[in-house]
Amino acid sequence: MFIEVVKSKIHRVTVTEANLNYIGSITIDEDLLDAANLIPNEKVAIVNNNNGERFETYIIKGERGSGMICLNGAAARKAQPGDIVIIMSYALMDFEEAKTFKPAVVFPDTATNKLI
Repeated sequence: MFIEVVKSKIHRVTVTEANLNYIGSITIDEDLLDAANLIPNEKVAIVNNNNGERFETYIIKGERGSGMICLNGAAARKAQPGDIVIIMSYALMDFEEAKTFKPAVVFPDTATNKLI
């Protein structure tokens, strides 16, 4: 049996931009991607702590060290700059493997979106 578990999480990061006129996705600083074991085009779930919105999109790599968290396309309607979001990805794995799996969890500074 396979179950879906949290693989990666960027906990409480600040949205820096919202670009409605861009093809949909979320642009994330490459430093955060590396720390959270995320890759471009990976599907992510996003939870907006300010308004309760929950939605899914895919990742675009942002400039390393920029602190960028930019919601693009329709996702730009779900959050605005300054909102605090949680970004998560999930993986399917065997039930027994899931019991010992440890997700990559990152807690960036919400003022700068830099790693602490």
